[in-house]
Amino acid sequence: MADPTTEPDGPDRSVVAVGADEVERAAEAALRPKRLADFVGQRVVREQLELVLSAAKHRGSAPDHVLLSGPPGLGKTTLAMIIAGEVDGSLRLTSGPAITHAGDLAAILSSVEEDDVLFIDEIHRLARPAEEMLYLAMEDFRIDVVVGKGPGATSIPLTLPRFTVVGATTRAGLLPAPLRDRFGFTAHLEHYTPDELRQVLTRSAQLLGIPLSDDASAELASRSRGTPRIANRLLRRVQDYAQVRGTGVADLAATRAALAIFEVDMLGLDRLDRAVLNAICTRFGGGPVGLTTLAVSVGEEPETVETVAEPFLVREGLLVRTPRGRAATPLAYEHLGLEPPAEGALFV
Repeated sequence: MADPTTEPDGPDRSVVAVGADEVERAAEAALRPKRLADFVGQRVVREQLELVLSAAKHRGSAPDHVLLSGPPGLGKTTLAMIIAGEVDGSLRLTSGPAITHAGDLAAILSSVEEDDVLFIDEIHRLARPAEEMLYLAMEDFRIDVVVGKGPGATSIPLTLPRFTVVGATTRAGLLPAPLRDRFGFTAHLEHYTPDELRQVLTRSAQLLGIPLSDDASAELASRSRGTPRIANRLLRRVQDYAQVRGTGVADLAATRAALAIFEVDMLGLDRLDRAVLNAICTRFGGGPVGLTTLAVSVGEEPETVETVAEPFLVREGLLVRTPRGRAATPLAYEHLGLEPPAEGALFV
């Protein structure tokens, strides 16, 4: 008897889901610039990094280790890929949370080759034993592999070829000082200006084959929260709308209609952002309200509210942190179309 949970004559839905996800990742990867000259924005960082890479090429050696910090979506992974491409080395990607033991890092380091680039995302979340092994690898290009346990354990030194560690972190303050000091070049990525985002969108639209009007580009840039990753994601949603319900052209009308469907307002606030502001303004009298209470009121985890919604709301002046909790500003009431409390009642 056939298994009732399967559909032998129909498509494998798991395969379809995986395929769609792969298409989305492939589309995002296709938009990443391959060379530093094609990287838009971050002018100061680009100039500094170009000098570091050019000097390393001139000396015929691997570049110094690079630490990139800043909010998510600004291009840290892309810059790591560019560094590997500029030095003609292979890129090896991992992340801090994935390296839970020193042995995990030893396995990765033992396979690196000359001029390789090891990219460690969220490097501040490395386990302490792995951190200590990385210190030695970055400074002396060697590691000590311990074989066995107890009194019979033996330490075997392993010499590594010269390679470059590129670390990325969204919370530079959590990075241990000994690890931070071993990076020869550190850079902090800033949010993009609307003009820079328009350049990003124009380039992405050309790569995706999307006819994008100037006013649509400006509209998308103004709602992308200063982040290229968000700009490219919104561009693909506008492309979806234009192809399915529009004329195939990403004009201003299609852009506004698509963003309305996906609940992105004029400031770039999404559903979660507005839920947080609404909760503070309507349920808690403008605040202050504790993070846990606020998260429960919007049906999210406290970490999600703190790391996803809060940074942008604070940066836009819609939310403030006080010793007693989060509070809405008069701008938040204005944006939501609500009447603010009497003067002096806020932040009590």
